[in-house]
Amino acid sequence: MISRRYVLKAGVIGGGCLFLPKTASQVHAPTGAMDPVAIEKYVTELLIPPVMPWDRRDRKTGLDSYTIGVRQFRQQILPPGQPATTVWGYGSTQHPETFNAPSFTIEAEFDQAVRVTWVNQLRDCKGNYLPHLLPVDPTLHWAYPPGGMSGRDSRPTYASTPGPYTGPVPIVTHLHGGQSSEESDGYAEAWYLPNALGIPAGYAPVGSFYRKFGEKFEERFGQGWSNGEAVFQYANRERASTLWFHDHALGITRLNVYAGLAGFYLLRGGPDDLPPGVLPGPAPKRGDAPTGRFCEIPIVIQDRSFNTDGSLFYPASRAFADGFKGPYIPGSDIPPIWNPEFFGNTLVTNGRTWPVLPVEPRRYRFRFLNGCNSRYLVLKIVADRLAHRPVPPALPFWQIGSEGGFLPAPVERDQLLIAPAERADVIVDYTSIPVGTDLYLINEGPDSAYQGGKVGTDFAPAEPRTTGQVMKFTVKPLTSPDTTVPPRHLTLPALTPIGPASRTRQVSLNEEKSARLNGVGTRAVLLGTLDPNEKPVPMRWADPITENPALGATEIWEIHNLTADAHPIHIHEVQFQVVDRQPTGQAARAPEPWENGFKDTVITYPNGVTRVRVKFDQEGRYMWHCHMLDHEDNEMMRPYHVGPLT
Repeated sequence: MISRRYVLKAGVIGGGCLFLPKTASQVHAPTGAMDPVAIEKYVTELLIPPVMPWDRRDRKTGLDSYTIGVRQFRQQILPPGQPATTVWGYGSTQHPETFNAPSFTIEAEFDQAVRVTWVNQLRDCKGNYLPHLLPVDPTLHWAYPPGGMSGRDSRPTYASTPGPYTGPVPIVTHLHGGQSSEESDGYAEAWYLPNALGIPAGYAPVGSFYRKFGEKFEERFGQGWSNGEAVFQYANRERASTLWFHDHALGITRLNVYAGLAGFYLLRGGPDDLPPGVLPGPAPKRGDAPTGRFCEIPIVIQDRSFNTDGSLFYPASRAFADGFKGPYIPGSDIPPIWNPEFFGNTLVTNGRTWPVLPVEPRRYRFRFLNGCNSRYLVLKIVADRLAHRPVPPALPFWQIGSEGGFLPAPVERDQLLIAPAERADVIVDYTSIPVGTDLYLINEGPDSAYQGGKVGTDFAPAEPRTTGQVMKFTVKPLTSPDTTVPPRHLTLPALTPIGPASRTRQVSLNEEKSARLNGVGTRAVLLGTLDPNEKPVPMRWADPITENPALGATEIWEIHNLTADAHPIHIHEVQFQVVDRQPTGQAARAPEPWENGFKDTVITYPNGVTRVRVKFDQEGRYMWHCHMLDHEDNEMMRPYHVGPLT
C-alpha cells in the first residue's frame, strides 16, 4: 500500500539552510553506482506537479507576476528508505515549500501576460556561492565567468588539462515553445551569476547579452534588472498548448537541466482551446496538493543515474563514453569531461523513480514531455512490464496535441515516439479496464543514440528491468460518471496553416571527429549551411550569423542530417509545420499524422532531409539547436536573427 502521508512528505527534504551543501569535491568523489535493478519499483505515488503560486495579479493590467528562484535542496527521488538526493529546482521565493524538481507548473491564460523575475539563488546559508553539483567541462565554448567581461562566452585555452570548474554557476531560463521577444527568450549569452559572496575578483557576473537585453526590457516595460536576476515577460498570445521552461546557459545547459531545472508552463484558453467538460479533467489548481483525483496530468520523463549515497551521477571523464583516457585538451582536441551523449540508467517520472498512479475506469488526459538530455522514448501501455520486447499494447494513446497545441484531428497510436523536448498531449481511455487491473507505461526506445527504425529490428529496446519501465497504473473503482467526449468523436479547434514560403534555406547537421587522433570518437557536433555545390559548411556558435530571415518572412528550412544519429532540432521563438522528409536517394514522404499540427521541435533522421515551414514574425536575436543537450553544449547551436542585423 502507498502511504498518503509519505507521498505528501516525499518532496523537498530540508532545503534552504537546513543542511550543509556538499562541496564539488565531495559530490564528485566516487561513492559507487547504485544498481537500478535493485531500486524498489511502484511503491511511491506519482507526484502531480502543483500550480506555482504567483506574487500578485494586477487587476488593472491583467498581469500575473511571479518571483521564481533557483535553489539547491534535498529531495526524495528514490523510494522511501533510500537516501535523498541533492538537486536544484525552481520555486516561488515567497513560498519556500514550492521548491521542487521538476518545478511546480506555471498556469497561464491566453492574452494575459505573465512577468517572471528569475532569481539565481545558488548560494549557501552564509551567502557564499555554491559550486555545481556535477562536473563542468571548462574547455568547451561556454559561459566562462573566469574570463572576465572581455573573455566570457568563449572557449578558453589551457597550458595543461584542467579539472572541473568549481566557481559560481550561471543560469538563464528559456520558455521552450513560447514566442517571446528577444530579451525574454532566455538567450544563452544572457546568463547571470548569483548575487553571492566569495566570487573571485575579475569574474564576469553576467553574459555578453545580459545588459543589452536588460536595458531593452526596462525601456519596454519600465522595470530594471537587479544583480543575480533577470525579468522576462510572456504575452501568451500563442495557441493553447503545453510549453515548458528550463535553463539555457551557454555550454552547461545539460548539467543545469540534469540537476533539476525544468518545469511545465501550460497555456489555456483563447480561440484554439476547447470548453471545459469536453476533455478529461480536472487539472490541478493553485493550492491543490500534489496528489488527488486529477484526470489531466502533466508527466515529464527523465533519465538519471545515482550513486549509492543518493547523489546524482554524471560522468566526470570522457573515458565514460568511449574509454578514451587521453591525452585531452591541450594535448589533443578532445575535451576531458564532455561526453557526446549520456543515458541515465534509471527513469524518473515527475521527480520520482518508477511511481504508480491510481486511475479510475474513465478517460485521462496526459501531457507527456520527454525531459531527457539525450534519450528518445518509445512509450507504450502494456499488461506485462517484463514481457519480451516489443510488447503488444494493452491500450492505445489518442494524441490530440503536439508542441504547438491541438492537432487537426485526434490520432490513434499504439506507441508514442517522443524525442527530447517534444511533447505529446494524449487521452488514454480506461473505461473498459476492470477494477483491480495493473497496467504499465513502458519504454521501448534504445539505451543509446536513436537512429530511426523499429524496435527489435533496427535497434535493441531499453533494458526491460530498468529503463524499459516508466510507471504503473492501478485501476480503482469509479467515483462518478465520465461525461467527457470519447476521443474518436472529438472535434478539435481548426488549424490555420502557415502560408507559402518565399525562400528555401539549406542548413546542415554535422559531426566532427578528432583532427589530431585516429580512432577517437566525436569531439564536437555542429550545425551549418551548404555551399553552392551542396557541400556542408560546418559552423560554430561564435561564427557570423548565416540565418537572417526578414521580419514577416515565411521560409522552408531544409535540414540536411549528415550524421549517423537522429537529432531533435528546436527553433526558438516560432511554431513551425513539418513539410516532408526525404531519405537520401528516395522520394519525399509526408509528415506523420501526429506531426500535422504546429511544432517547435522536429526529429531529423540521419542520411536525409527534413523540411519545415516557418514564419518569422518577431524581430530579434534567437537560437536554433539540437535538443540533445550534450550536443547543444558543444557547438550544435547557432544564433539566428530576424530582421536587419545591427
